[in-house]
Amino acid sequence: MLFANPNAVRQPYPEALGEIMSIAKAHQSRDWLAHWSGLNRGSTPLYDLPDLAAELGVGQLLVKDESQRSSLGSFKALGAPIALVRLVLRRFPEHNFNVRALLAGEYAEALAGFTVISATDGNHGRGLAAAAQSLGCRCVIVLHANVSVEREQAIAAYGAEIVRIAGNYDESVEEAAALAFRNGWLVVSDTSYDGYEDIPRDVMQGYGTIAAEIVEACEQGFTHVFLQGGVGGLAAGIVSYLWELQGAQRPTFVVVEPVQADCLYQSALAGRAATASGSVDSVMAGLACGETSPLAWRFLQPSVDFFMTLHDDEAVLAMRRLAAGSERDVPLLAGESAVAGLAALQCLAKAPGQAAELGLNGSSRVLLVSTEGATAPGVYAELVGESAESVLGRQREWLARTR
Repeated sequence: MLFANPNAVRQPYPEALGEIMSIAKAHQSRDWLAHWSGLNRGSTPLYDLPDLAAELGVGQLLVKDESQRSSLGSFKALGAPIALVRLVLRRFPEHNFNVRALLAGEYAEALAGFTVISATDGNHGRGLAAAAQSLGCRCVIVLHANVSVEREQAIAAYGAEIVRIAGNYDESVEEAAALAFRNGWLVVSDTSYDGYEDIPRDVMQGYGTIAAEIVEACEQGFTHVFLQGGVGGLAAGIVSYLWELQGAQRPTFVVVEPVQADCLYQSALAGRAATASGSVDSVMAGLACGETSPLAWRFLQPSVDFFMTLHDDEAVLAMRRLAAGSERDVPLLAGESAVAGLAALQCLAKAPGQAAELGLNGSSRVLLVSTEGATAPGVYAELVGESAESVLGRQREWLARTR
């Protein structure tokens, strides 16, 4: 389903939003992250896929591949570490911690009694666990019933203590808050709620690194940017950067989410932060969120031009298409939540009227962010019919052949 947001505006980036998130703060976060051993050096690739662009009827299609950000396999490696660093700096001002030394674990003794906790569908918890391990503080992660054992094991590998509940994601958020209250721990969440905005802001600001790298790599810019939904944090982090940079000439922004986890779509309909209308359970695990982050919504309501929902089988088809590659398109390892933008484009290619409503045509330059690789390798292989290792092997062969 497609909804044109009546509240979207084209004007300079509002000063009030700039006080919350800005290009300057995004660059500071990026500089800090450059010193963290948990990330691979340099920018992640921005791939041009001309054959897929031709299939979809657009002029150019570029995909930012966040699967190569780190061993964590997703963009979440950018948000949680920045939020944790800023939290520690606020919490212990008397220590005057040096950020580079902090990320290197040089203050582990001072942080040994400090505990952070979060609920997660997998990737955020893995990023937080890795960051906590680097800093030397304790980390507790709450997982709901639908988080795979593979994802649990990947988080536990970074030393996090795991708490399992029987409910869904939103119930795991409630459990994390209750445990934090009882034990004096601090929640590091990527979604905001009343009285809790500083940490989600810092998480979103970390995602500005993605936008900064894209701008450096592509001088021409884009006409359309398709972004994943979830609670809205990734979209807000990228939208805010590009809106501040380009002002009224910003691209058309489209946010995509599962039909059963449509909290942002419902927010657009209601004109305020709202909850999902469905079961929330989706193969797109990272987007299976029932409640919009009110802080993220402050950025998305005036900037996102269209909200769109998908069915799970449409995401699976997009995963397979990226994995397949072609003569001119590099094979890409893209997980279940990574492909929402492509799946939306594939649907629009079959609906010329809706594509025209978005202004998509043979002159369009479209940006997608592939937010994760095979963060659950067993699930990936089952859905795509090929292992992650096999796809990466074909990717290496393609890159060697075309260089």
